[in-house]
Amino acid sequence: MPKTHRPAGAIDDARVPVGDHGLDLPRVGLGTASLANFLGVVPEEQAVETIRRAYDAGIRYFDTAPLYGHGLAERRLAAALDAKPRTDLVISSKVGRLLRAGAPRDDSQYYEGEPFYTEVPATGPVWDFSYDGVRTSLEESLDRLGLDRADILYLHDPDHHYEDAGTTAYAALRDLREAGTVRAIGAGMNRTPVLTRLVENCDLDLVLLAGRYTLLDQSAMTDLLPACRRRGTKVVVGGVFNSGILLDPSPQARYDYVPASGVIVERARRIKAICDRYDVPLAAAAIQFPLAHPQVASVLIGARSPDELNMDLDLLQVDIPAALWHDLRSSDLLPEDAHVPSGVTAGPGH
Repeated sequence: MPKTHRPAGAIDDARVPVGDHGLDLPRVGLGTASLANFLGVVPEEQAVETIRRAYDAGIRYFDTAPLYGHGLAERRLAAALDAKPRTDLVISSKVGRLLRAGAPRDDSQYYEGEPFYTEVPATGPVWDFSYDGVRTSLEESLDRLGLDRADILYLHDPDHHYEDAGTTAYAALRDLREAGTVRAIGAGMNRTPVLTRLVENCDLDLVLLAGRYTLLDQSAMTDLLPACRRRGTKVVVGGVFNSGILLDPSPQARYDYVPASGVIVERARRIKAICDRYDVPLAAAAIQFPLAHPQVASVLIGARSPDELNMDLDLLQVDIPAALWHDLRSSDLLPEDAHVPSGVTAGPGH
């Protein structure tokens, strides 16, 4: 493992101002989908321990959503952070789905007949981007979280619900921000066209983008990131490992939550070969790359255990020589105009 500059598992406490309502966002946060039985069961004790380890390491931004484990993520987050000072935390959740008994099956949450979330409560997600639905969703999330407010509220996966998301749902978010119930509003998804339209047509403080600005996929550079720059909208990046292929680009790797194609695996392997040339873990380059973009305020880690979390935190500290980024560009694996970390290191404070 290449040398690191800071103690293992420690992160900077740098924050980035977001919006005009007093929110300062940490550069590194913890996403909680994986801790809510996404693509495999995570025992509750392990999930809670992972969140507490993140807090002990200095992480203060935690992202969750009703969809994640059908409420499991929010409840586990509440259990882990119950005794922590609220003023020290940034909590984001999402709206657009209500958890209801007898909910119809949502095929977008299945692959080849198997659900992405397993061993979850019987209540399932029902789409609702109405004004009242958004406010109800927040009330129910706060109840599961044991909180009286959220710091950030995102429209969740409005791919096929743009009209409602951009009108009634956005109006609800705007009013909640104006009332001080939340400090920042945005939208979160893993596709850029609808997200770009929302940035262009709504007054969003930030967006949460999963998988489309990574070492493997920089497609957000064509539409979303330029729109965010024009509008002054900050970006939180999730899915930095593209479902694991940037941890281990094997033939069994996943990409966008499903088995990766041979073309994608081969591209990831080419990136890994250049990282190997400099004795840099592929995952270190993957986790550090998005933080170099000036619109990116924060990166979310998706660890499933304390050990995975420790690994991710150490990857943020790995020295990466400038020549590695040069070689990725010259091999057409990164665009020439892609922002890359400067200097020899690119931790969360850079």
